[in-house]
Amino acid sequence: MANQELIDALRDADAVKFGEFELSHGGTSNYYVDKYVFETDPRCLELIARAFADRVGDSKLAGVALGAVPLVAVTSVETGQPYVIARKQAKEYGTGNRIEGELTEGEEVVVLEDIATTGQSAVDAVEALREAGAVVDRVLVVVDRQEGAAEHLADHDIELESLLTAEDLLEDAEGLDG
Repeated sequence: MANQELIDALRDADAVKFGEFELSHGGTSNYYVDKYVFETDPRCLELIARAFADRVGDSKLAGVALGAVPLVAVTSVETGQPYVIARKQAKEYGTGNRIEGELTEGEEVVVLEDIATTGQSAVDAVEALREAGAVVDRVLVVVDRQEGAAEHLADHDIELESLLTAEDLLEDAEGLDG
């Protein structure tokens, strides 16, 4: 199964770590999915690009800076579809853009993300894209940690779709941390 191939690739790249970790939203966890490990591993990127390509349809792609930029770039190459980058905030120099790349009013966009925990960074990106005139109702992530992101996004009329869930990734994981 394709999911198992991606799980194996993430594990082989040592992107799934066990121990005590502080998460970006301030919580702690006994496991950590290191996006910088899997986003710099060619095999992981290849599998993620293929899986995202199967799900994005004809929508323009958007990646959340900085973490999702490698993911949206490889998916763009895989699909031949252009992409934009959603910054966390408008830059204070040059063009001052919050959205980088060409975006047309009313254009349908799907947001690609690495990991969803609370989903707040995805919500922020969707809101910025919507303010710029895009139609966005879907976020695709590599891993949904299943800690409320789907519900939080749903509150903003956004569907969360994941390649893997924490449950998928941690199933049969005993003994992997030693």
